[in-house]
Amino acid sequence: MNDRTPMLAQPLQRPSAGRAAAYLGLFVLGAVVGLAGALVQGGWFPGGLLLALLGEAGLLLGGARAAGSRAGAVAPAGGWMVAVVFLTTSRPEGDFVFAAGSGSYLFLLGGMAVAVICATLGQGRQPGGDPVRLGK
Repeated sequence: MNDRTPMLAQPLQRPSAGRAAAYLGLFVLGAVVGLAGALVQGGWFPGGLLLALLGEAGLLLGGARAAGSRAGAVAPAGGWMVAVVFLTTSRPEGDFVFAAGSGSYLFLLGGMAVAVICATLGQGRQPGGDPVRLGK
């Protein structure tokens, strides 16, 4: 395709092996941040809740900046979500990580909101070349 083809009309391509490994690493790091946030938010409420949400936001924005795409924020958000959902289930012995309090709900809902906001703020694909408007 030529240089004038809109970005949305170009076919999708698989990411390179290095980029896929980076996204996998960000996914695992997101799971670790989710686990740490789940433990910190209940231990030092309300400061721990703020620390957990700021840590998640830092990871998501840093991942988007490092990858240069929104997928850099989506990958750790997915890891965070998987870890937190896994921690919400109770075990047969009756153990659980999240208590039924306002702090836990703020962590769950606030973390999802932070993930959506950071994935939206992440840089999208930008065309290279001259800094002019497309279509001219």
